Amino acid sequence: MFKSLIVAPCTALLLMLAPLAVEAAEPIVIKFAHVVGDDTPKGKGALLFQKLVHERLAGEVKVEVYPNSSLVGDAEEMQALLDNKVQMLAPSLSKFTEFSPKLEVFDLPFLFDDEAAVARFQKRETSRELLRSMATRGIYGLAYWNNGLKQLSASQPLRNPDDAAGLAFRIQPSPVLEAQFTAVDAKPVRLPFADVAKAMQSGAVQGTEGPWSNIRGQNAGVKQSYVTETNHGVLNYMLVTNSKFWTGIPFAVRSELDNIILEVTQTVNAEAAAINQRERERLLASGSTTLVTLTPEERQAWRERMQPVWKTFEAQIGADVMRAALTVNRR
Repeated sequence: MFKSLIVAPCTALLLMLAPLAVEAAEPIVIKFAHVVGDDTPKGKGALLFQKLVHERLAGEVKVEVYPNSSLVGDAEEMQALLDNKVQMLAPSLSKFTEFSPKLEVFDLPFLFDDEAAVARFQKRETSRELLRSMATRGIYGLAYWNNGLKQLSASQPLRNPDDAAGLAFRIQPSPVLEAQFTAVDAKPVRLPFADVAKAMQSGAVQGTEGPWSNIRGQNAGVKQSYVTETNHGVLNYMLVTNSKFWTGIPFAVRSELDNIILEVTQTVNAEAAAINQRERERLLASGSTTLVTLTPEERQAWRERMQPVWKTFEAQIGADVMRAALTVNRR
């Protein structure tokens, strides 16, 4: 009888705890939203992250990917992250200006000689500090995802800076990019990525800037007559999450997610150049676009017109950050 008195309460207790155990077993859901297509460097990275998490953390973590602004758009995604309505984004570095002005270093025109220089800078301690610079604001930087060097596309050929005068160019929300186009007497127009094709069709803008993969994707169905191969800047992303959400994940699970992110980042960055080369060839082969190739002297003319932007933003970016970026070039 004594034994039965002990067993009965224990059984009752286990029955009471059973629903809690089932609830605790529910996987952590990571909603990964972005604004580009699945076949872009970012899109491929998101899908690879989803795949590896499913393979290694099935039952513990579930990743849902929402491409092409299907969940949130450019204008809403940062607030959605802060509100924990989405748990992972990979916005362009231009989107973080209000949270960490030092990150504007990546928007400065003609700062980096090539993609290799960008990669070297991202390995520097200064760059790693920038990655974590928004943690106290609720945004936790996980990795840099590269998307390639930017070109200028327009409805007319752009061979020298004066050719851009009077044209409206779509830009991301960045005061540096506004100053960059103002320096060549062009009109910068802030627009979400998803609205670019419509704006070009209507004539609201006559040009854009971006890597080859984005130029082809954002101008789908639009006759983009000319692309000038300037390589004047970088359009890279920062993979970010909600700080409180991330630190609330159990340590062992978070460590495995960190390992997966490192692996995905290496793949994304290695493939970005190949994807842009492929998209460059596809766009030019389509017959709808003429490539404008600059001479060294013509490219230098663009650089000289835009370089004063560096001085304008030196105080808020920090002279030390700019020096760290310049030292990775091998001129």
